[in-house]
Formats: sequence, structure tokens, C-alpha cells
Amino acid sequence: MSFQPNPGDEVVINDIAYTIGQHPAAPGLAYAQAGRQGIVYQLLPRNGSLHGAKALKVFFPKFRIPAMVYQSEHMESYSELPGLQVCKRDVLTPERNGALIGKHPDLLYAVLMPWVQGQTWFDVISDQRQLTAEESLKLARALAGTGSAMEQRGLAHCDMSAPNVMIPFFSEVENLGKTSAVELVDVEQMYGSKMDRPDALLAGSPGYAAHRTVHSGLWSSYADRFAGAVIIAEMLSWSDPVIVEKAWGESYFDQHEMQTVSERYYAMRESLEKRWGSRLSDLFIRAWESHDLSSCPTFGEWYVALAAVDVDQAKAAAAASSEEEAGNPSEADGNLKESSEPVSEPVNTQEGDIPQTPHSPDQEAIVNRLFLQARSLEDEDKPAAALEVYRSLYHFIPHNSAMQMEVEAAIKELDAKLNPKEDTDKPVPVPFYRSKKFMISSAVLIVLLAGGVPTVKILADQAEVKQKEQQEATRLAEVKAAEEAEAAKAAAIKQQEEQEKQKAAEAAKLDAEEKKKLAEAKQKEAEAKKKEEERKALQAKYDKQAKYEAYLVKQEQQKKEAAKRAQQEKYDKQAKYEAYLVWKKENDAKLARQEAERKAAAEAKRQQEIAQKAALKKKRAENVVTLIAHYNKTYNAQKGRKIENAEAYARDFKNLYNTDAAYFKGVGKVAARMSAINKFLSNTSYTLPNL
Repeated sequence: MSFQPNPGDEVVINDIAYTIGQHPAAPGLAYAQAGRQGIVYQLLPRNGSLHGAKALKVFFPKFRIPAMVYQSEHMESYSELPGLQVCKRDVLTPERNGALIGKHPDLLYAVLMPWVQGQTWFDVISDQRQLTAEESLKLARALAGTGSAMEQRGLAHCDMSAPNVMIPFFSEVENLGKTSAVELVDVEQMYGSKMDRPDALLAGSPGYAAHRTVHSGLWSSYADRFAGAVIIAEMLSWSDPVIVEKAWGESYFDQHEMQTVSERYYAMRESLEKRWGSRLSDLFIRAWESHDLSSCPTFGEWYVALAAVDVDQAKAAAAASSEEEAGNPSEADGNLKESSEPVSEPVNTQEGDIPQTPHSPDQEAIVNRLFLQARSLEDEDKPAAALEVYRSLYHFIPHNSAMQMEVEAAIKELDAKLNPKEDTDKPVPVPFYRSKKFMISSAVLIVLLAGGVPTVKILADQAEVKQKEQQEATRLAEVKAAEEAEAAKAAAIKQQEEQEKQKAAEAAKLDAEEKKKLAEAKQKEAEAKKKEEERKALQAKYDKQAKYEAYLVKQEQQKKEAAKRAQQEKYDKQAKYEAYLVWKKENDAKLARQEAERKAAAEAKRQQEIAQKAALKKKRAENVVTLIAHYNKTYNAQKGRKIENAEAYARDFKNLYNTDAAYFKGVGKVAARMSAINKFLSNTSYTLPNL
């Protein structure tokens, strides 16, 4: 029987009874969230409280792996890290949960873990919910702190993306436990030195996967660096309305524009630099332009940079930006339209395609960085990588500039080095019909065939032809002589260079022999010195041994005398010590009774205070849930046109709200619900909003 529960159904796991939670936005349906590996259901304690709720993840058949038990045992120690509370997991096995799995086979190797309240980062982006500067900085710091703590232990999530980043910070229901502002979920692909490599590796999520590694599975200690950099940049930029409006949809970037130069990339860079400073902008640029994941900044670097950020700077930049947009709306729109489009295709310099690119300072910075990177790769003897960078650089160079010519030459040189062509310097044989001899013979034949031309003219022409042939032969001879002279000169220069090389080699050989003799002499001297030192050390050892033997004799005598004195002192102290023990036992017992009485009183008082605070906190949290339920009942009754029931539920809401109005006013949207209830009670025709 497949596991398809309804709200209120009871499930008993490890002798603890839970009920299936109801989806808050769809009454009558179980609270379930589908992911790539399975479906997560909300399990509530019998009292119906959200505190103590659990998440039951039921995997699809492909991901029901027995090794999940071993993996979860190793994960439990990481649940103490901030942002990793879902690592406290309990796997359903046939040995412990045989009856339940027999009834619902889909629950084989399902995982029970804490339920994390709040939205996902995916929800924030999809709803285009703009954050304040304080909220942006708090979330970014929390994610950087979680990533840094994981990296220090050699861990990586391996599928860090917006749906897998929970934001308990935005939860309406207060969590009694110690919860980070950011929590990571879907940790089944987690990398660690003690973890087994998953059979099916994920290649990252669209909008967060580096395009240079997207085709291969992610499972290494560096797997989170690029995606983490993108999410931190999104969190910091989400207080900028321009960035929120530019979002692609379910993520800020479209997967096709990852690690390319695009309008969204420039907009985020500019927003980070203006609002948070060049240090954070440089970290984002470094991740975006990286060639592999290990080149991306570590989460520790992000955390240090975020710790030094002043939120007032972001507020001032936001105010200045809003004033600029209010003064020059058309100019701002024009600047956005002039941004570059994504570039991903290499340049074909042989076909003469010359791209037209803007000449902004950002473009110049990219040009300089790529040019230096290509030069560095050439120096490291990596021609293939250098050629790829040069071709990417060609897109951003101004037409007919000196750098364009230099880059073209470098591309041709590296291309020739990587793809050598056949030797084209060999003389190409001239076809017989284009040879000089054939052309002269043809001319003479034509002249002879012309019957109306006098023989003298023919002979004159032949003489002229012969004279031209002699002149051409003379010119060729001179050219050949010049070439031979040049060759002789080159041979002489080469011979001279060979002689100089030979002399240098002989000098180097003599120098090496001299150094060898000097080294041998030093070695002999060192050996002689070493032997002398060994002899002196041996003599010193003999002297020391003699002194030590005399010292031992003296020590033995002193030891015997000391033993006699110690024995006498022992007898004297024994009597005093026995009397002291009697006194000490009585005094310790008295002090212990007094301390126990004091601690018992203090503990009773402390427990009473803790119980009072916990009861108040729990009562308030339960009241928040009850208020939300009253409002939902009022809303549903009005929708069903049961106005009397709606008024009764509304009065219940108002009465409960007034019991602790100062507290409820600052919790989530409870104050907004109270305002709507007051309007409804004063005017039943008022339509309650869906909150």
C-alpha cells in the first residue's frame, strides 16, 4: 500500500505518535513538499502544536539506499552546526519499523528529521519580496557562517540552491529552539571524508551551477563555493529594487548566462559595489570568472568581508540611487539598455568577424584582467587555456586598436602552435604551359606561322628573345651568387656561434672540474674535522662516565641516610595524620550538608523561573497558531457566506488578541489580521484579505 496520507492521519514511528499536518494554503490536503529525491510530509505531535513538529522525507524508489543509515549516523554530529539542524535524522529500517514499512512499503529508508519553519529563498525570489538592508546583511552573514563552519570540517552540501535554503528568520511562528537565520535542507548529497559517494550525482541547480562544471556531478569539498557565492550575492542585492525587478524568475540568473558577460551580471556587480563596497564585489567577480570551483572564494573570505560591512553605507547608497532615478528616469533606462548581451561563442579571427562592443570602464577592467590571465597562462606553458582566454577577450576589444592587433597575433601564434600546418615553404612546381621555355617557343612558332612577315623580322625577333634570355640568365646568376654569399655569411656566423658555444662549453667544463676538486677538498677537510670531533666527543664521554659513577656512589649514600630520616618522620606524622582524618571527615560532612541545602534551594528557584518563562513562551506561541486558525476560519466562513459563524470566529480572534496585544502586534502578520477583523466586525460587507 503506497503512502498517501490525509490531514489528521496518525503515524507511529519509534513508539511516538504523530499526525499528518494540514497544508495552510489548501485545507483538506496534507502538508507535503515535493523535491528531486522525494516528498516531505509535516508530522505534528498529538497536541497539534507546531513546536516539536517533524519532517518525514519519503524517497522515490531510485533514492531508497540502505547506506542512508550509515550516512545519517555520521551526519548527526553535524546537527550542532548553525544551519544544519536537519542533520539530526532517524532512518526507518525494517529491523525497527518493520510493521509500519510492511503496511506502507514506500517508507523503506524514509528519514525523520526536524521540521524547519519559514520560507525558502526560492519563495523570496519568486514572490519578488524586497528585503531591507539589515535583512539582506543578516541572511548573507548567516549563510556565509554556515558555509565556513562546513568547510572547516571538510563538508559540502553539493546541491546548494534557492529551494534548499530555508529562511526561518521570516517565520510567523516563533521557534523555541536555537535556529539559525538560514537553514540548509536536502542534505542527502552531502560530501564528507566519512561519507560514501552517492550512486547518482547531481550536477547543480539551474541558476546556481557553474557552466564549466554543470555537465559533471558535484561531489567534493569545493562543490558549494560557486553556488554559495551566487546566493550570497543575491541576498545582498535583494534590498535593491532594480535587482529584484531584473530577476529571471525562480533565480536571478538564467542558467544559459552563467559565467558570461550579461546585463544581469553587470547590474549585480554595480549594486554590490555601490551598496556594500568593492571588497564584496571583487569576491563575486572572482567567483564568476573562475575556471574551476577551487578558484572560487571560500566561505571564510565571504564571512570576513561581511563582518566588516557597514549597513549604513547600503542605506545611503539606496537613498542616493532612488534620488538619481527620480531625477533621471529616462537616462537610467537608456544606460540599462546599452549593457552587453551574453557572450559564449569563440571568435573566428580568420573569417574577419569583428564584434562591436561598448567601451565602458567595466569592459576595460574585464579586458585588462583577461589579458593578464592569458599572459600568465602562456608563461605557465598552457597554450590551449591561453588560446581560449584570448578568444574570449577578443569580444571586448575596441576595433582597430593596438591591443586587438596584439591579441590577433597571439591567437594566430597559439593556433599555429597547437595545430601545426604542413610546410608551405617548399617551391611549388610551375606547370609546363606557364614555363618560360614553353612561352618563348610558342612565341617563335607563332612568328614562323605568320607568312606575311619577312624573315629578317623573324631573325631580329629571335635575336631579341635570345638577348632577353641572356639578361634574365645573368640576373638569375647574380641573384644566385647573392644568395650563395648570404648563405656563406650565415654559415660563417653559425660556425662562429658554434665555436663560441664550444668555448663556453669547455670553459663550463673546466669550471665544473675546478668546482668538483674544490668540493672534494672541502669534503676531505670536513671528514677530518668530523673524525676529530668524534674523538673529542668519545674522550668527553669517558670523562663524563667516570664522574657519573662517582656521583652514583655519593647519591647512594645520601639516599640511605635520607631513607632513615624519612622512616622516622613517617612514624611521627602518622599519629598526627590519623587525628586530622577524624576531624576532616566530620568537617567535610558538615560542609557537604550545608552546600547541598543551598544548591537545592537555588535549583528549585531556578527551575521555577524557567518553568514560568517556558510556560509563557509556549502559551504565546500556541496563541499565535490559534489566532491564525481563528482568522482562517473567519475567512473560510465569509467565503462560504456563513456570516454569523464568521462573526463568532472574528470575536474569538479579537478577544484572544486583546489578552496580549502588545506581544501579538510584533509577530508576523497578526497585526494585519487584527486590523482586517476590526474592519469586518464594524462592517460585515468588508471582504477579508487572504493572509
